[in-house]
Amino acid sequence: MAELTFIGSTYNTPDEDEALDAYSRAVTAVAERLTPSVANLRVSRRVRGGRRLDGGGSAVVITPDGFTLTSAHVIERTDGGRASFVDGRELAFEVVGSDPMSDLALLRVDARDLQPAELGEAERLRVGQLVVAIGNPHGFAGSVTAGVVSALGRSLPTRGGRVVDNVIQTDAALNPGNSGGALADGRGRVIGVNTAVAGVGLGLAVPINQATRTIVGALMTEGRFRRAYLGIAGGTRPLPPRVASRLQRASGVEVVEVVDGSPAAQAGLRPEDLIVELNGVPVQTVDDIQRLMVGELIGAQVHARVLREGSERELDLVPVELVG
Repeated sequence: MAELTFIGSTYNTPDEDEALDAYSRAVTAVAERLTPSVANLRVSRRVRGGRRLDGGGSAVVITPDGFTLTSAHVIERTDGGRASFVDGRELAFEVVGSDPMSDLALLRVDARDLQPAELGEAERLRVGQLVVAIGNPHGFAGSVTAGVVSALGRSLPTRGGRVVDNVIQTDAALNPGNSGGALADGRGRVIGVNTAVAGVGLGLAVPINQATRTIVGALMTEGRFRRAYLGIAGGTRPLPPRVASRLQRASGVEVVEVVDGSPAAQAGLRPEDLIVELNGVPVQTVDDIQRLMVGELIGAQVHARVLREGSERELDLVPVELVG
């Protein structure tokens, strides 16, 4: 039987103490690595006679010369403001571009020697994996919480009836002002941008994946991401065994919600439809659909194959451009 050590009012075994120390070391290492790369944002907007403070949030530096990633809803009513860092610097920033559909925005901070965070790959996340949420809600002192990935593939409704697909759900507590901050893995790589509190003990983050990198690249070079819009929220779901065998793939995208008046609604898509193909391209995950929704599809006819109540159906959709 393991020897018990009395600590305060609880009994811990040596193995439990070692596990706690390992956990603490992991979280501390991530915090030390990332906190200098996370800024506090004080956003403002032009008014007669100057500028007026209009809220705030957090942001993550991704290049030494000032490109910084945050949530679109944090800066939706502003063109600039001030960014504060834990080293005491307070610098002006301007908004480079915003993509409300992904709830991502890119800023440019007036500096050339910032410490960038390393971006990871959310595609490799697993439920139960350690994650650390880092924000800078008050300036000059980063906020750190830790937890695990509690679910993947969630959908997040946003203002104006839009939906962010494939968000990461975590039980790492998100404090007020943490929107736009970093969600990191145990090695300190940013695998998500914290975006919302979904309830007690539930936070949501936009994943850093190939689709996100494409959006950030477009914002960096053009100031906008021109995307086609279908008007659905969905999640990756396993295909029925017979269908999986016939199509030689394991999953499709289940329609969870259809936005009223959207191209999807006009084409007759319904909740519980399972999308398996768009324009001849196999669809297995939400990311597959997001990668296909490029500007060239705006106004073009898109052919969709879906499973509905055990039968295969074909529908034609005409995506529109996402505005705002």
